[in-house]
Amino acid sequence: MRLDYERDGAAIYTASFATIRREADLSSIAADLEPAAVRIIHACGDVDIVRHIEASADFADAARQALANGCTIWCDSNMVAHGITRTRLPAGNPVRCALRDDGIATDAIAARNTRSAVAVDRWLDDLDGALAVIGNAPTALFRLLELVLDGAAKPAAIIGIPVGFIGAAESKHALATLDHHVPYLTVHGRRGGSAMAAAAVNALASSKE
Repeated sequence: MRLDYERDGAAIYTASFATIRREADLSSIAADLEPAAVRIIHACGDVDIVRHIEASADFADAARQALANGCTIWCDSNMVAHGITRTRLPAGNPVRCALRDDGIATDAIAARNTRSAVAVDRWLDDLDGALAVIGNAPTALFRLLELVLDGAAKPAAIIGIPVGFIGAAESKHALATLDHHVPYLTVHGRRGGSAMAAAAVNALASSKE
């Protein structure tokens, strides 16, 4: 049996982004954020997600400049880290995730918090000027905000797109409303995920679609 479907990868790629631009209302998205918005839509297959995308006015410039300067990209999950296309990164940027570092599970028990949240503490030595990318755990975003608000570190920008039913919407609301003075990108509500977070990084690293 031979089913009828498009087999040309390049044609699929081109048609996918053409469909997004035809169907999505991008009028509310700033021009410098549009590539990231388009890739977020592509990652989740939902043009309506654009209504929930919010970013600070300085986010795109800050994130792109940090990447060009060779900043570390800290990820809350290995799925986010693996989704970042290394060949797009402009300066051979290190992509790191501390979730599997030694002692994380023990530290999480002691802190009475999740492993994802405790792993963020391991970022501190290299968090200043870094790009922080949260695509999985709301607790990681909450912990990152705590550290920033306490003055422990200041990343260059934050991509906060955790997914879930407990804490996801709340952590994104905190990212968008607290006075942390860090450029940010988020997708409000329960939806999010590693694919969307990694897609945003890939778009910022390169404007190609």
